[in-house]
Amino acid sequence: MLNFEKITPLNTDYLESLGFVWHTDQDESSYLSDTLLFISEQEAQTFYEAANTLYDMYIEAAQYVIDNNLFHAIGIPFNLVESIKESWQSDVHWHLYGRFDFAGGLDGAPVKLLEFNADTPTALFETAIVQWAMLKKNGLNEAQQFNGLYEALVDNFKRLVTLEEDVSSFEEHYDGWRFLFTSIRGNAEEENTVRLLQHIATEAGFETEFAYIDEIEFSAQEGIFYHDKNYELWFKLIPWEDIALEESDLAMLLTNIIKNQKAIIFNPPYTLLFQSKGLLKILWDLFPNHPLLLETSFEPLQGKKQVRKPVFGREGSSVSILDEKGNSIESMAGEYDSHKMVYQTYTQLPTDEEGNSYQAGVFYAYEACGLGFRKGGKILNNMSKFVGHRVQR
Repeated sequence: MLNFEKITPLNTDYLESLGFVWHTDQDESSYLSDTLLFISEQEAQTFYEAANTLYDMYIEAAQYVIDNNLFHAIGIPFNLVESIKESWQSDVHWHLYGRFDFAGGLDGAPVKLLEFNADTPTALFETAIVQWAMLKKNGLNEAQQFNGLYEALVDNFKRLVTLEEDVSSFEEHYDGWRFLFTSIRGNAEEENTVRLLQHIATEAGFETEFAYIDEIEFSAQEGIFYHDKNYELWFKLIPWEDIALEESDLAMLLTNIIKNQKAIIFNPPYTLLFQSKGLLKILWDLFPNHPLLLETSFEPLQGKKQVRKPVFGREGSSVSILDEKGNSIESMAGEYDSHKMVYQTYTQLPTDEEGNSYQAGVFYAYEACGLGFRKGGKILNNMSKFVGHRVQR
């Protein structure tokens, strides 16, 4: 049985002072739950170990895709294959952060991987800042969380220079590289998430700047420019698959910028391999019956309750739950119907007494470093709520 603690919600003025402006959903309800979910130290440790184990498995699976030219099989757009290979081959293309989504992990239920949001994961601000503030503002010990995400990102930014676990030599090796942070216009959630990452990079010691994507100039021969300044490092909260499918000219430019070593882009192109849910099928092939995995196939699973979902998609769009005969028993309309689909064995999410489902999200930045939860229906969509947690000691 899940255990919760009621808290006084953070008021909107305080949230907006933090830069968190997407606090209210379209139906005028709060996006942030007014309860904290209790977890044990052992449960926190289990989530930590699961994410670390799976990251190593993802590296092996991605290498398998590259070695066997399985890009098309997992839905990778052809115009990003070259940049994926280029970025995979060099350590300078560092994976900054991602988020594993898990079922289970509570009340003795085994942790099961649902997917890995490796390129442009959401809920960074909520996990790193807001749930910490939930404890602090309620007079609770803010250290009672599995939540070192902010500090982990500071160190991982430094690793872009040191390229090793020890970051103490950052200042010695930092050569004044300029770091440009980018989002699209008109999306406050994405912009403020990017600005948070910019703030963290500045704290790590980088010279940083923010710009909207339409303000930037790209040159295959010269690199990335904003206000006539060249930037060696570029962070974009724009999914690689969107660039490939909707901005093919930009995809070509970025491929050549990477080939010509004119800039390093974060997250790197190879994270699209991790992002593709097609890699869940590769993982099952390489690690059949692994306790952290659910059987996944490109074809419907015979005689099993399962989830059909697009290899690229967000917030439950175009996802269906199918019964043992393949009939849809729950579905979410969406814009990703044209993508290749995978079929993953259904597993029950932890639920509360009111029937709400809870999905764990574990952030990874060099190692597992932060936990948050989403609450919603059987298929979590863009109306799901963010739930903070507290570790019982």
